[in-house]
Amino acid sequence: MAKATGAKATGAKATGARQAAGAATQAAAPSVERRSALAGWAVSVNEVSLAEMPPAERVSLRVPADSVASLSRALGVTLPQKPKTSAAKGERIALWLGPDEWLVLDAEGSDILGDCAKAKGLHSAVGISHRNVAISVTGAKAAAAINSGCPQDLSLEAFPVGACSRTVFGKSEIVLYRTAADAFRVECWRSFSDYVFTHLSEGARGAA
Repeated sequence: MAKATGAKATGAKATGARQAAGAATQAAAPSVERRSALAGWAVSVNEVSLAEMPPAERVSLRVPADSVASLSRALGVTLPQKPKTSAAKGERIALWLGPDEWLVLDAEGSDILGDCAKAKGLHSAVGISHRNVAISVTGAKAAAAINSGCPQDLSLEAFPVGACSRTVFGKSEIVLYRTAADAFRVECWRSFSDYVFTHLSEGARGAA
């Protein structure tokens, strides 16, 4: 009987240890979900609408010329070669930022980095999904609102649908992508997102 009692005691201790470990794991889990820096922000004024865009996967990609074909196959979208151009297939978009640099965007949950890893060509791929925030700027005076802080020529002749550029807006660097004649995607660092959104709001109110 002593042996049986000892076994029961040992089992009770093991059960208690497992329960304690489970409680510790639950306590360590985050109590709140990650929220965007612009959660709930939206403005519609003077024929311009501003809103935070849905979360997205983002990769900063550097590729030498002789590896472009390899990365294009791995990503399923041809990396554009001309300045200010973009390429898209489904929700995956590649924006040209420089002679060997692209910003690749896709829906949240897609595995851009995993696809890059399949390429045999030399490249550098860095995930920046949580570094950036995207702001949608739409409406008849969208271009004027952006030009309140950006020197880029946004006429359709100079900056057609599908055009993109790394440029500045006020004191912040942005990546600007034209998705329609009256619609733009503004990518900026989350630490500058409230500044960019507020500046865009003021620009929208004063847009002619």
